[in-house]
Amino acid sequence: MSWLNSYELSDSPILDLLGNSVILPLRSEQHIIFTIVSIMLIIRLQRTGSRNAPDFRLVLAEKHRAASKKVLEVFGEYHPVSKELKLSSEERLQGWLGKGIVLSPTAHNLLVEKKFLQAKKVKAWRPKVKEQAEAPAQTPQKSQTPAEAPAPASPTAPSA
Repeated sequence: MSWLNSYELSDSPILDLLGNSVILPLRSEQHIIFTIVSIMLIIRLQRTGSRNAPDFRLVLAEKHRAASKKVLEVFGEYHPVSKELKLSSEERLQGWLGKGIVLSPTAHNLLVEKKFLQAKKVKAWRPKVKEQAEAPAQTPQKSQTPAEAPAPASPTAPSA
């Protein structure tokens, strides 16, 4: 693969933040390909079923592809009405997780709930942050005692 040649070290030294030269190990082709694949894939839920009768499939898909599009592998089904998770290939799922593939937060929480993973649940969604109008500058509060009002200016006519 020709694009892998760009990852090899050149003869010029690489400097760290303090200016010291650092020797970095060469990365193997396998490591680079594995890193790229693990960044691009995700295990998540894909909705199937009809309106008011949701069913989900636990799938391996590309991270940036729509959830309803082509998937690489189907690991099982989840029926939220009966709270039933059927994994058809637990070994394959464990294999992908061992390779560093990331779970979506919802899929992670589902597998933790069903005791497939030994981990804590993660926050699966964030509430929408309402954009607040710029907060007006704090106005000084009125004191309890009335402040002295300025004396009314008396009209003075210029003497001529």
